[in-house]
Amino acid sequence: MRIAYAVEPDRRRKSANGGSLDSKIRIVNRTKGTVVATAADVADTSEKRRRGLLKHSRLQPGEGLWIAPCEAVHSFGMKFAIDLIYLSKKRQVKKVRRNLAPRRLSACLTAYSVLELPVGMIDESRTEVGDQLEFAPVSAGERA
Repeated sequence: MRIAYAVEPDRRRKSANGGSLDSKIRIVNRTKGTVVATAADVADTSEKRRRGLLKHSRLQPGEGLWIAPCEAVHSFGMKFAIDLIYLSKKRQVKKVRRNLAPRRLSACLTAYSVLELPVGMIDESRTEVGDQLEFAPVSAGERA
């Protein structure tokens, strides 16, 4: 089964009550052949983009949040630092920002979306500007 919004957030499928479906995505750095996230959430609604990671106390390895569309984020009210990967609409890396501490701003005005990750994931996946990322839905069986 193909999950449309994991590929195109602007064309996401809706649940019966009109909200977006909760889903996880796996993100791979196709250029380097490394895994960036195994179960990232998708912030594809205004509410999810506004809330972001504010209610989290930390991100576990493999977790993340893909915010689309988005060209700037803040960490005001957050309890932990994060790594950021800014992406073009075709998911090419435009900018990386390591270890964004709480109470900070970051932006890439040419980006279409941003991926928020646990600190260290940019280095672990060897992701750098120009790399191509690939997104795929995670099935319910893979999440268990």
